[in-house]
Amino acid sequence: MCGIVGYVGSKDASTVVLEGLKKLEYRGYDSAGIAAVNGLLDIRRASGKLINLEIKLRELPLLGGLAIGHTRWATHGAPIERNAHPHADEANSVAVVQNGIVENFIALRSQLQAEGHDFKSETDTEVITHLIDKALSEGKAFEAACREAFQQLEGAHAIAVVSQQEPGKIVAARLGNAGGVIVGLGQGENYLASDIPAILEHTQNVVFLEDREMAVITAAGVSYTKLDGTPVSKRSTHINWDPVSAVKGQYQHFMQKEIYEQPQAIQSTIRGRVDFTTGKIQFEELQLTPAEALEINHLMIVACGTSFYAGQVGRFIIEKLARMKVSVEYASEFRYREPLIDSKTAILAISQSGETVDTLAALEEGQVHGARLWSIVNVQGSMVHKVSHGSILMQAGPEIGVASTKAFTTTLTDLFMLGLYLGQLRGTVSDEASFELVQALAHLPELAGEVLRDGYNDYETLVSLYQKKEHFLFLGRGIHYPIAFEGALKLKEISYIHAEGYPAGEMKHGPIALIDEDMPVVCIVTRDNVYDKMISQVEQVRARDGVVIALITEGDAAVTAKASHVLQVPAAHPLLTPILSVIPLQLLAYHIAVRRGADVDQPRNLAKSVTVE
Repeated sequence: MCGIVGYVGSKDASTVVLEGLKKLEYRGYDSAGIAAVNGLLDIRRASGKLINLEIKLRELPLLGGLAIGHTRWATHGAPIERNAHPHADEANSVAVVQNGIVENFIALRSQLQAEGHDFKSETDTEVITHLIDKALSEGKAFEAACREAFQQLEGAHAIAVVSQQEPGKIVAARLGNAGGVIVGLGQGENYLASDIPAILEHTQNVVFLEDREMAVITAAGVSYTKLDGTPVSKRSTHINWDPVSAVKGQYQHFMQKEIYEQPQAIQSTIRGRVDFTTGKIQFEELQLTPAEALEINHLMIVACGTSFYAGQVGRFIIEKLARMKVSVEYASEFRYREPLIDSKTAILAISQSGETVDTLAALEEGQVHGARLWSIVNVQGSMVHKVSHGSILMQAGPEIGVASTKAFTTTLTDLFMLGLYLGQLRGTVSDEASFELVQALAHLPELAGEVLRDGYNDYETLVSLYQKKEHFLFLGRGIHYPIAFEGALKLKEISYIHAEGYPAGEMKHGPIALIDEDMPVVCIVTRDNVYDKMISQVEQVRARDGVVIALITEGDAAVTAKASHVLQVPAAHPLLTPILSVIPLQLLAYHIAVRRGADVDQPRNLAKSVTVE
């Protein structure tokens, strides 16, 4: 949610910042702005897309080698220009951009207004500018004024501030878990961003701020302190992502590109973690001994959205292979029901961004009760990664599209390997079975590539027939019912069609009343242990004149004869088949959304990293 970019150096700062903001459009936003310091502080803001801001900058350029910019997703106040960031103080000498919510905004605003401060927006962020202005008017230096202001804020925040009194300096801070604050290191120039893709083409050496840390960034260097002023020594991280991977290239949309990158992402996920000669899985980052693995009596997976559905698939895998009790919890609800956690509990957080505030709160709850904390994340140095005792880094690379695709399939791949790893440590998977499973895993990237081969499935016919439908039902059983949920989520996220996923056995307990010739029903009927049960569901839909789109194992003539249309996947191990099965559902959602004219990369009302409750 929201994006921050900053630059100080010899280049045209506003151009660098604008291009960085474009790379953060995937985070979701409804207004944007840039503040530059070139002797005086100057600001340009616009509601809507970045093109509106770009037009303003052409008409009235911002000059100088220092700037901060922001893309805003409205929380307080309508998405109009006066509520866009950056916000300035009354003297127009200090500008602030911020991600997060000032939880004590009302009290601070009332206090400041009583002291004579005049507010120009409805946002919570503007109180920060007035707090800094107040401290400056009392004789505090710029950095000290920022510290004093930050310490009065409640909630979680990522903040950047510039001042015309300090024209070569950006002050940035991270308070809590409101999203990343990343400093990019250059030669005679330095960068600031809330997410890596914004600055990746300029530098691959970055420093991640942690909770209640502050950075003072100049062209000559960067200094780091705690919020109380105590100096902090920080080490840089080299990011190995290729900047080219953040560009659409031959694809029409980032989402399309990321769907087609899945075979490579899955291969990268497997690489280095599997010994194909012995069948052993290596997760050194979890630092787990066989005795410790046996001691764990409950694995709790906490996640939100797509990651939650990945966790549900993971439950089937881990219970099957590791014979361990697994539950899957909505992270947003986890801490509100006093969950039963102790030192024999392991909590596995799944978060693409590594900054999802609900997921972080769930980890904090586990930490209080002495649980072992693990995570699967796609961003090294993210807060989820940092607070975990052991963290599995996804190898998906940058995922720009808001609707997650390759992060989902790489997470499922990680969960399969985690289940096998735990099974090997706990002695529930034999050497022979391990070898067979890793051989099946070795074929997975190739099979995923087959699903994506041109002409393998006919999406055009389905799109032409069903693009105008307003309701879809997705059904699956066993390990595939979470895939039905994920397929429905993808369709509703990007095409705005109402779509619901259900465990197929629950259809007769209510949803069957909705079935008629106007509601397509997507049934996942691959050859597994519930295959016969799913054929029964297909028959029930047909008996009520429903339209059946069946997702089948390649060559299944029996289901093909019963369905109105089929999508297919190659035969694979039952625990790996869901990774293949979700890909046609991603493509079905993508093609329908494109035909309906929707913005598939930036669906309305959605953001990539949800950093507020």
